[in-house]
Amino acid sequence: MTTANRRQVLATTGLAGLAGVLPAAAATVQGQRPTAGKPDLFIGTGGHGHTYPGPSLPFGMVQLGPDTDNSRWDACSGYHQDDGSIMGFSHTHLSGTGIGDMLDVLVVPTRGPLKLKPGALDKPQEGYRQRFSDELAEPGYYRVKLESGVLAELTVTERTGHHRYTFPQGAGHILIDFAHMILDVWDKGVLIDEASLALSPDGMLTGSRRVHRWAKGRRIHFAMQLSRRPDRVEFFGDDDKPAPAGAKAITGNRLKVALFFDQAGGEPILIKTGISAVDVAGAKAALAGEAPGWQFDSVRRSAARTWQTQLDCIRVEGGTPDQRTIMASALYHTFLSPTLFTDRDGRYVGLDRKVHTAAAGDTAYSTYSLWDTYRALHPLLNLVQPDKAAQFTRDLVRQTIQSPAGSPVWPLQGVETACMIGWHSVSVLAEACVKGVKADYAAAWPQIRRRAFDRSFRDLESTLGRGYYYDLGYIPADKVWESVSRTQEYAYDDWAMAVLADAAGASADAQALRKRSLNYRNVIDPKIGFARPRFADGTWWADYDPIQLGHNPDKHRDYTEANGWQATFLNQHDIYGLIDLFGGDAGFVKKLDALFAAPSTLPKNAPPDISGLVGQYAHGNEPDQHAAYMYAYAGAPWKTQAMVRRLCTEMYKADPDGVIGNDDCGQTSAWFIFSALGLYPVDPVSAVYVFGSPLFDAAEVALGGGKTLRITASGNGPQAPYVQSVRWNGKPWTKNWIGHADLAQGGELAFVMGDKPSRFGTAKADRPPSYHPGPRPTRA
Repeated sequence: MTTANRRQVLATTGLAGLAGVLPAAAATVQGQRPTAGKPDLFIGTGGHGHTYPGPSLPFGMVQLGPDTDNSRWDACSGYHQDDGSIMGFSHTHLSGTGIGDMLDVLVVPTRGPLKLKPGALDKPQEGYRQRFSDELAEPGYYRVKLESGVLAELTVTERTGHHRYTFPQGAGHILIDFAHMILDVWDKGVLIDEASLALSPDGMLTGSRRVHRWAKGRRIHFAMQLSRRPDRVEFFGDDDKPAPAGAKAITGNRLKVALFFDQAGGEPILIKTGISAVDVAGAKAALAGEAPGWQFDSVRRSAARTWQTQLDCIRVEGGTPDQRTIMASALYHTFLSPTLFTDRDGRYVGLDRKVHTAAAGDTAYSTYSLWDTYRALHPLLNLVQPDKAAQFTRDLVRQTIQSPAGSPVWPLQGVETACMIGWHSVSVLAEACVKGVKADYAAAWPQIRRRAFDRSFRDLESTLGRGYYYDLGYIPADKVWESVSRTQEYAYDDWAMAVLADAAGASADAQALRKRSLNYRNVIDPKIGFARPRFADGTWWADYDPIQLGHNPDKHRDYTEANGWQATFLNQHDIYGLIDLFGGDAGFVKKLDALFAAPSTLPKNAPPDISGLVGQYAHGNEPDQHAAYMYAYAGAPWKTQAMVRRLCTEMYKADPDGVIGNDDCGQTSAWFIFSALGLYPVDPVSAVYVFGSPLFDAAEVALGGGKTLRITASGNGPQAPYVQSVRWNGKPWTKNWIGHADLAQGGELAFVMGDKPSRFGTAKADRPPSYHPGPRPTRA
């Protein structure tokens, strides 16, 4: 089904259709342990999922894989299922992002005349692109047959990529296109500079370059060895100008080198490549330490074992085979980033662009898509990968201290991209702090405080308008773009920073930040019940239309990848305060109902990120992904249960178009994992999980430290999405939520499901906690 048709179906399918879209649940075998599913690495590679199928280790530095395109939005990861031809195989990729970068060190194995340009996507015969067949991808391994007759196989260690190319008999060559990168119509000026390639007497090829795409100024260095020496080597400089015959090195900007074999057939040609962001020495050390021999199959088996161990952390029983595949695939995608950024000797590039050495036991990481991932990915990692999550926490503390810009926003390869709005690393740190993760939060506080209070602290694109925010309590739409969303998200960061202020002993700052975290209310007009653009003089946008992106969308938008409908429910930390703005429970439930029932129309200039529509709810993007769980706060948890079950079954499929929007470094996958287990972290900083509707009959979650969480759902089925009762460790549990402190100790969470709504969790005492200063008003 096309994305457009799928959206249309989602927009017109009511809750009454649950029985038609949900399969019969499989019976759990008494006493049998749930099983770990097998991931399908092609899920998300079609539609707008922006994932890639190539091999990586969990959170690995090298993320090797095929590149099918590098010059359109759906090529952000370098791969799209519909493209039909492969340019080659590069060593770094981004999974699920809405902006592209990386694709470093492209390797092109082929035959026939040398071609130095890839050619157009619709005319692959005109360049070095190749059509392909027999494509296979599994964790840690990728294989494909190219039209030149070359069988290409890929596998990895943490810092090295391994290739095995089996050529037909006869001549062949391997092109290393060091000019290959993601391209965008908005790119201007020099995109690659300070590049070099060199072939040493022992046959090792090394290279370095600086890239000015998204993470402007990032550097990549590589060291490559081949199992067979080429018969001749040709270097090419800028504009594909050949280097003098016999040249062993070249410098410039856009460089390439071709390795020719008079007889490429016979024994496969093996390639192993180490990479580093620090220097060539770091790349060589990766090869020496992680790839000392030519053991492709051994490396492949090791990668497979590593993934099997990691993916075994969640096992499920029940559901359908497709749902179990979706679960395993989602888990795989949540373990791809953040990505390793430390060389074997501990060196890494900090956000100050300087080389640092991590302390023993510490590791630096990159690829933090924090605007997306603070919501569910990091909470999931804190639950199922607590040791790794602790490393990320310490790394973010370290990056906060080192960065001239303070709290990280979207750091990639030692560069602060300042992408999106807010500075949500503080949310990740605050969540970790509340959950007891040990880190030196006090050391990070001075830099965090500068962003919180110092109006002279240099702003990034993501932090504009703080002065207005301080003085007016909101950001005026006639002064700063995306003003409504900024006001709301800055308020959430205030909420998070208050936790970190307390950890640093700055109680007065914490009190001020909690008070200021209520600023989100200043852009919600209670007269009309919508988040509404407001101007510097205090007036509201008069001709308000919640479908539109803002009061002057041709000049700038007032919402970030959202409109008034979605932004109205952006608040995560003061939900009872939000409920009060709608006159109480009944008014709020009515407003939520309207969100999910409104016509699924968008203006022509809406960004493609607003996708996966149910009414005006957009599951394909992050701002309102928690909205279905908000019913639970207003005493209507059965509506949460029905809608969450619907979203689990309609928004995810076991095919390439199986992720309704960008996977966003695992955030959309993490939403599914939590929701399929039956709970979700609406406000990660509060460290509680709101119950939804478990998709599977049974699940077993390894929590680290030998602890296990078991979740069962008796009576579950396609017509039974409603929670009737819950028991925790054998005792009745009346709350419609559970705290991380309880869940992380392990135990058994037993749901009883039914085909009709129940009163479970509706009492005010059993509703989830949420910040609300002072006495709570009486709600209808």
